[in-house]
Amino acid sequence: MSDQWLTWARKIQAIAQSGLAFSKDIYDIERYEQLKELSAEIIGEYSGQSTDEIVAVLSNESGYQTPKIDVRGVVFRKNKILLVKENVDNKWSLPGGFCDVGLSASENVIKEIQEESGFICVAKKLIALLDMNKHPHPKQIFHYYKIFILCEITGGQATCGIETEAIDFFPENNLPPLSLNRNTEEQIKMAFGFLKDPHTFPIID
Repeated sequence: MSDQWLTWARKIQAIAQSGLAFSKDIYDIERYEQLKELSAEIIGEYSGQSTDEIVAVLSNESGYQTPKIDVRGVVFRKNKILLVKENVDNKWSLPGGFCDVGLSASENVIKEIQEESGFICVAKKLIALLDMNKHPHPKQIFHYYKIFILCEITGGQATCGIETEAIDFFPENNLPPLSLNRNTEEQIKMAFGFLKDPHTFPIID
C-alpha cells in the first residue's frame, strides 16, 4: 500500500494547526478543528491506532507546524562505532534524541551521548541532515529531520543511562539488531563512510 495517505494526513494536520494558531474567526476555527479531527481519523484508519489516541498526540501540538529535529552522535573507537541498546525496544542505535530548546545541535548531541553512554565528547563535524521520509524508517505521525554529527571521545566511561541497557562498539560488518525508528543500517554504513574518508562532504536528504 502506498504511504501517500500519511503525507496527505500530515499536510491536513499542519494546515489545521497553523489555522488554529492564527485564525480569529470562530467559524474558521471550527473548520480547522474539523480538519484536525479528519487528519486523526485518516491516521487512525491506516495505522491501526484509535482516533482518540491520535487526537491526544496531536492535541500537544500548537503554533505553526514544522518538522521535528532528532540528533544522532557518530562516535568511533578503533574503527568501531558506538551504539547503545534502547530500553524501549531492546534494539541498538546511535546515541541521540530530540533536540531540546535552548541548546544547539552540537550541544544536544554531546548531552545525549553522555546521558546514554557515559562518554564525554566534543562535536567535530556535521556529516548528514536527512529527511526521515526519504529513508526506510517505520512510519511516524510527524515529519522528522535527522541530524548526524561526528563526535570524538575526550573522557568518561561506558555507563548506561535511564533509557539504555547496554553500550558497545561494533564493526561495520557485524552490526546488532537496529532500532529502525532511530537509525537504519544504511545510515550506520553512511557513517562508516566518513571514517574511511574524512574529506567526504555532508550528505543532505
